[in-house]
Amino acid sequence: MGMSWKIVIDAGAISVALLLATFLRAKLRFLQRFMVPNALTAGFILLPFYNWAMPALGYGTHRLGELVYHLLNVSFIAMTLRAPHPKSKDERGGPLMISVAILWQYAIQALVGLLAGFALLRLFWPGLSPAFGLFLPLGFALGPGQAFAIGRGWEPLGFEGAATVGLAFAAVGYLWSSFVGVPLITWGIKRGRVGKAALEAFKDRTLMTGIVEKGRQGGEAGRLTTDSEAIDSLSFHAGLVVFTYLLSYLLLSGLTKLLAFAGPTGVELATNLWGINFIFSSVTAMLVRVCLKALGIQRLADDATLTRLSGFAVDYMVAGSIAAIAVTFVARYWAPLLVVTTLGGVVVTVTTIWMASRLFRDHPYERMLMVYGCSTGTLSTGLALLRVLDPEFRTPVASDYMKSAGISFLAAIPFILSINLPAKTGQTGDWSYFWTMIAVSAAYLVVTSVAFLVMARGRGLKAPGKLWLDGPKA
Repeated sequence: MGMSWKIVIDAGAISVALLLATFLRAKLRFLQRFMVPNALTAGFILLPFYNWAMPALGYGTHRLGELVYHLLNVSFIAMTLRAPHPKSKDERGGPLMISVAILWQYAIQALVGLLAGFALLRLFWPGLSPAFGLFLPLGFALGPGQAFAIGRGWEPLGFEGAATVGLAFAAVGYLWSSFVGVPLITWGIKRGRVGKAALEAFKDRTLMTGIVEKGRQGGEAGRLTTDSEAIDSLSFHAGLVVFTYLLSYLLLSGLTKLLAFAGPTGVELATNLWGINFIFSSVTAMLVRVCLKALGIQRLADDATLTRLSGFAVDYMVAGSIAAIAVTFVARYWAPLLVVTTLGGVVVTVTTIWMASRLFRDHPYERMLMVYGCSTGTLSTGLALLRVLDPEFRTPVASDYMKSAGISFLAAIPFILSINLPAKTGQTGDWSYFWTMIAVSAAYLVVTSVAFLVMARGRGLKAPGKLWLDGPKA
């Protein structure tokens, strides 16, 4: 047969690994204790399979990376198509505060990563790319899809194996989220920083095993917005997401052709833009949402169903992103990777705890866990940590984070558009690109720090040597 089965084999392998990981989570206390996401376990199951077994059978991992790239864009579209949350009358600035905390982490991680990478390059590894340290915020705060996509764009600039290095950073970030995030929960409970109800969460079999118990009612998966006789509601929503993705492809393709008129510089810029396609996907989804509202049919797009589609894409993306890691490149960079991720992990943990206790006025510990999970993994890891203390999401923390996503995304665009500068240093040898990225990161740190001090209302610099500044409990 002349048909290619590669995508079916990749999807099938990830599916088998996810099913096996679900079974292991339900049975193994270790995975339950640290609430390791099934997608993370599935990825590590597939890692040796794709590095050794698949090549022996004549299959490579490059297509798997492409699958991760597309799933990233699909997940952004599905989340962006959802209706914005209505503003609550008693809202206390939670979404804006969370945005400040998230952007503060972007800036801190970028500065720590870049400066640590620069020191390693000068002292121990002269062949290290100047862009190496920037994978700290890309892998930890932005996630595996973005780290892979941007790393893929750096490879033509001379950073060999950049996509794999980005995925490795993201995988280590997930480990910090699980193996440090869960102990942070127990630390908060022992210190009385969260309510006693949180203790009951650890007895919740559904939360620990990841499977809804027999006879227990699960949550709603979505609302039907079409008659199944005409078209299944899930098919309609999937069609809406894929249609939006096609529009984003056409938008970026048109922009690429326009930039070609600017000569080699325009062509290079267009190539780099494909690495951050998730931005164009999100912008296109915003435009589609505006059109749906203008036509009076926004009600056809059900938020819960779109959330499920995004969750589906994220689970497959995370598992696939770890499986796509090429061990040969990780072996080449393992020492600087270990140094930067360890330093970054410690800094992220300390700064997130320190800032959250001073910034947030309600549910500070829950908000800290949400920010920490999202600053070391993805939205799903942040929600997983939050759910231990807030099983029914009765606090405004999850809702505030969703509201903050749009603010954070728009505010981070200049940062993301500058992300290729250190890689340009590796290509050209001109260090002005590197120091410009340092300046951009420093500017973000200054702006978010000022915003933090204003919002903290006198608590920002109170007892600066104290890791957690006690205040009102949730």
